[in-house]
Amino acid sequence: MGRRHTLSPPGTLNTITPCAACKLLRRRCAQECPFSPYFSPHEPQKFASVHKVFGASNVSKMLMEVPESQRADAANSLVYEANVRLRDPVYGCMGAISALQHQVQSLQAEVHAVRAELLKYKYREANFIPSSLVALLSSGAVSVAAPPPPPQPPPPPLPTTSTSTSSMYTQLTTTADYTTISNENVSYFG
Repeated sequence: MGRRHTLSPPGTLNTITPCAACKLLRRRCAQECPFSPYFSPHEPQKFASVHKVFGASNVSKMLMEVPESQRADAANSLVYEANVRLRDPVYGCMGAISALQHQVQSLQAEVHAVRAELLKYKYREANFIPSSLVALLSSGAVSVAAPPPPPQPPPPPLPTTSTSTSSMYTQLTTTADYTTISNENVSYFG
């Protein structure tokens, strides 16, 4: 919204329509009114909420500190912040930001769950996952990130040679008889 153009010289009173700020404050709207470019007379509730939260003097100071190219954005930001502060006096904008962050986190969890479901169906169609694992995935206890690695082959059998003289590979042919109790078979704990 731009500044109103009138045919009167600068510094004179605005005889057209006063801005929303001057209307609410019940004063005459001067040509160089700091509020007129940003608070239209057709939307008085915007300045009313900003004035209620920040005060007219503080809003004027804040707008004058911002470069002129960014003042419209600053005024819109003040309107938004004032409206949120009126709805939620304790948390204000932080309450809205926190609610949005919580919503983003829940949506990310939902996207993760949907991706796991898609992966489950993809691998079931390709017969990569046995039905017992599909039941486990359906319960939601496990999420699938990558297909399981193929099982390792069993180790090769040890070669048996009859010429080996090592006692480690030869079987003992004598067996001990432990069916009878004797002093040799009972250990001593004394």
